[in-house]
Amino acid sequence: MKHFSACRLAGLGLLLGILGVKTAAAQQLGGRTVFPFLDLPPSAHLAALGGMNVSTRTDDPTMLFGNPALLNADMDGRLALSYVAYVADIKQSTAAYAFNTEKYGRFGVGVTYLNYGDFQSYDAAGNSLGTFGVNEYTAGLSDSYTKGKFTFGATAKLAVSSIAGSRSLAGVADAGILYKHPTTDFTAGLAVKNAGYQFITYPGTDRGQLPLDVQIGATVKPEHMPLRLSLTIHHLQQWDIQYLDPNARGVQDASGQEKKPTKSFGDNLARHFTVGAALVLGKGFNLRVGYNHLQRRELRLDNTSGSAGLSFGAMLKISSFQIDYTHATLQAAGSSEYITVSRNLNSLFKKKE
Repeated sequence: MKHFSACRLAGLGLLLGILGVKTAAAQQLGGRTVFPFLDLPPSAHLAALGGMNVSTRTDDPTMLFGNPALLNADMDGRLALSYVAYVADIKQSTAAYAFNTEKYGRFGVGVTYLNYGDFQSYDAAGNSLGTFGVNEYTAGLSDSYTKGKFTFGATAKLAVSSIAGSRSLAGVADAGILYKHPTTDFTAGLAVKNAGYQFITYPGTDRGQLPLDVQIGATVKPEHMPLRLSLTIHHLQQWDIQYLDPNARGVQDASGQEKKPTKSFGDNLARHFTVGAALVLGKGFNLRVGYNHLQRRELRLDNTSGSAGLSFGAMLKISSFQIDYTHATLQAAGSSEYITVSRNLNSLFKKKE
């Protein structure tokens, strides 16, 4: 069906400083970006591939969060539910569903809810006022249209951030293109993510920029090899994404002078790359690994990086269900656990008939 609808915009968020970590978007602009939670991978599959991917075409509807052009016929009728346990009491829940209509084309729906837990509230004199909650959530609609070797997709998201009853609102849109080789297992994608506008700010705060990210990447599975490789280049709209803490203590040289760290071309270049790999051990079992150099550099401790930036995952199909699990290391002091369960609802309803 020759149909492509331009989806509408919306999205929003809160500084990830509550997480106790430094996000890439906040560091690039010295903390001036808002809603960096939009960059968080909401599913086990995306997290296992380094947290971002625009080119892996599967039947997993949560891949819509990586690139709306990944919406395809294999996702029709599939529902995926994800749960992420971050550090402390921070939890994230996600639902994604894809469906096809004969008249209007193929659509995907995605909802994400992030809860930071409860915080103690005090007045100016230090008297307890009880607790308050902090949470953020988004709801989005995706549409895609395939013509020949290319698929075009767009997502419109409305997102809300809430702190103790105060709310902020913004609109965000993602747009993408996917190329699929007609004879080999090769795909290449381009996505513009988190383009939007903050409509309502928190009281007393200025309107900020959303964490815009332009990404390009490719995925290939060599013939006769049980390995699928992905490479994603992100933040193409901004070359310098290195951050140097002005308060960081340098090292002393031979003369006893303090030598502050400086930016380097090689490190800045590497921060733009994320790699992922999947060992395909049949249709029902995969092992995955990912590496995000920007995350490793931004979240390292003063004396060690540990396994920051690395992620390990697996996919297992049991009967009609698919279970994805990923362990991603934030830094040496903490990690996050992802689990996604998905199923084709069309086949479920057909059995009942």
